[in-house]
Amino acid sequence: MSIKGEVCNCTDYVLWFNQITIEDIAIVGGKNASLGEMMKELSPFGINIPNGFAITSLAYEQFINFNNIRDEINNKISQINYSDLSSIKENSQYIRNLIINSKIPYKYKKEVITAYKYLSKDAEVDEVDVAVRSSANIEDLPLASFAGQLDTYLNIKGVDHLFNAIKYCYASLYTERAILYRKEMGYENDNISMSVGIQRMVRSDLACSGVMFTIDPKSGFKKIVLISASYGLGESIVQGIVNPDEYYVFKPTLMKGYKPIIQKRIGSKDIKLIYDVQSENVLNNVYVKNVSVPEDDRNKYVLSDNEILLLSQWACLIEEHYTRRNGRYTPMDIEWAKDGLSDKLFILQARPETVHRDKSKKTIEIFQIKRQGSLLVEGKAIGEKISQGKVRVIKDLQQIDQFQPGEVLVVEKTDPDWEPILKKAAAIVTDRGGRTCHAAIVSRELGVPAVVGTETATKVLRDGMVVTVCCAEGEIGKVYEGEIPYTIEKINLVEIPSTKTKILINIGNPQEAFDFSFLPNDGVGLAREEFLLTNYVKVHPMALVNFEKLREGTEKTKIRQLTQHYPQKTDYFVEKLAEGIGMIAAAFYPKDVIVRLSDFKSNEYANLLGGVDFEPVERNPMIGFRGASRYYHPYYRQGFALECMAIKKARESFGLINIKVMIPFVRTVEEGKRVIEELAKNGLRKGENGLEIYMMCEVPSNVILAEAFCEIFDGFSIGSNDLTQFVLGVDRDSEIISSLYDERNEAVKRMIATVIQVAKEKKRKIGICGEAPSNYPDFLEFIIKQGINSISVNPNSVYTTLLKVSEIEKNIEKT
Repeated sequence: MSIKGEVCNCTDYVLWFNQITIEDIAIVGGKNASLGEMMKELSPFGINIPNGFAITSLAYEQFINFNNIRDEINNKISQINYSDLSSIKENSQYIRNLIINSKIPYKYKKEVITAYKYLSKDAEVDEVDVAVRSSANIEDLPLASFAGQLDTYLNIKGVDHLFNAIKYCYASLYTERAILYRKEMGYENDNISMSVGIQRMVRSDLACSGVMFTIDPKSGFKKIVLISASYGLGESIVQGIVNPDEYYVFKPTLMKGYKPIIQKRIGSKDIKLIYDVQSENVLNNVYVKNVSVPEDDRNKYVLSDNEILLLSQWACLIEEHYTRRNGRYTPMDIEWAKDGLSDKLFILQARPETVHRDKSKKTIEIFQIKRQGSLLVEGKAIGEKISQGKVRVIKDLQQIDQFQPGEVLVVEKTDPDWEPILKKAAAIVTDRGGRTCHAAIVSRELGVPAVVGTETATKVLRDGMVVTVCCAEGEIGKVYEGEIPYTIEKINLVEIPSTKTKILINIGNPQEAFDFSFLPNDGVGLAREEFLLTNYVKVHPMALVNFEKLREGTEKTKIRQLTQHYPQKTDYFVEKLAEGIGMIAAAFYPKDVIVRLSDFKSNEYANLLGGVDFEPVERNPMIGFRGASRYYHPYYRQGFALECMAIKKARESFGLINIKVMIPFVRTVEEGKRVIEELAKNGLRKGENGLEIYMMCEVPSNVILAEAFCEIFDGFSIGSNDLTQFVLGVDRDSEIISSLYDERNEAVKRMIATVIQVAKEKKRKIGICGEAPSNYPDFLEFIIKQGINSISVNPNSVYTTLLKVSEIEKNIEKT
């Protein structure tokens, strides 16, 4: 390596990162080999990687041989009783003390000092701050991540401290957790070797840092980058000390030049890890401490949109490089940091993601909770499973022996020292941590459901309580009191038949979209805005348009809190709705996703924050101010404009042009035309950039005047629920006359047959999104015989509906 006109060559014990490739794992370990590979191959593409060097595994072997301690180490390992934690602890401590008290050989020491001086000269200081990272030859392998097993020491300055940290890295090969993990993974101690990376510190203590995955670590969805970000040094996120911000970026359109940040979630970020020259840890040389984050900073996003996009582009480049090099898809787990002195972003290390990379989705297990119980705590869901058991709150590692197999482990956070009991847990619940913390990584490897970042679990949950831990309701994991009944459906994806009739999915919850995308499907036939508005946006759009006119009170206070990060309060509505729509559209991209505009009744709209002040009181909201009639009306026109802006953002900024628009409850042809005009005024023009506009067919006038409606819209989706009630004159919410409500009534079937025939004659698409096809096999057969193009059903009915459709189509062909 050349620094300021001088050359520092590689030696037996030192290799500079730019002299290393991924082929050198045997001599520099997984972390260092990856750093070298990226510095050599990806730095030319603008990816910043802090300079440094690797102390080779040959140096480790020389260290062991020079001190003549190999036999003693092996002897102690052979004495371990792996069923006795005290035996592991005693022998582990002995070996680590043996290594720490050994000496560094002269030649080894000299070469490392020379390299450290060159690195300091490059930084234009006498002694540069460095991170000292363990890099073993068994780390970051395809079948086991060894996540957090080996130690890293930050903010090391000076050669004496440097060598002390190196020995502690060597010693971390023999911590209790590392010894036990290797035993469980089947790795022999004789095959272990250790390299150490010496990397110039990025001053993220003055800025921020985090982790990113090029795959959704929860579901295995491959088309996103997930970035976790928090203030200070990155160990806070890895150790699960903080609940970080999370950003989702959609890869396919990112690489086409769009700005697809499809979701941003603000974390609590109450503490951060920084340099500390006052207090010292066990090494007597590492100066870091946790400090409180000011309230204003907690309520801000850590990264700007431009920084999120840049990191995501780097992540895609890294993933593409390793995929190309390995000859197979290789999602990556990447650590990054921002330097507070230069404001530059850096990649600190990258490793293959081990949980989903080699898993082919041949089968899917769908866990479904039958009812919701009394909610105790909630946090981020890890995995998609449901589990039950008795709670065991462990507040200190000294209590680890109290834990019994099959219990639900409740802790503040976990680190690798907890791993002896993690594999015995029915589920894991933590106060702190995000999707990339230690508990999340290990629970995914073990296939155990976890709810992380609850903030209050150790205070709310008590030993002996029976709970249900549910990660099957989207990205929010929930802990319910008691044993809540649930089902498990196994779907064989290898034996999925093909059908002429398209099978689409009804979906409203963006948190479940990635999981449901793995179901056999042809896209989304009904993405309901109502769910997004209720659970995601929560605020009535007109309350944001007229915020200053709202009465002071609880609801205005809540709206103020929700919108505090937005200069214009209406921006909150647009961003949140766009993110919700964007998550669903991204999950099924490039398949069509039909978004139905809001179809609340006035009494339902009133339940949104601030809604009471903007909704009329109607005696029969079911046939009142709902659907299309709202969009052009002065009472709601400005609110509808915000809905349009959200869809426009999802299509144009995120690049999700697979989004189609559907208008509900269009009573007349003239009303249909007015809505089309209103959409165009707000930038959603039919046919522009592939935009298709459909209408719900749910009012008898839609069938009677179907030919006229075909002149306006690109297609129809039959809403069999509403169409049935209006054809028969039956209020579907009425218990008294519920026996009269039947989609299979001849009058309803004639209406459906008529509109399907007209749509086919006019070459318009027509589908159905009611519940009747999945509820009644005879009704399903009827609409298929009529020539319906598509059937959209709830996710839990997709597989059975598909099989039924395939069978019906085969029988029709035979006759």
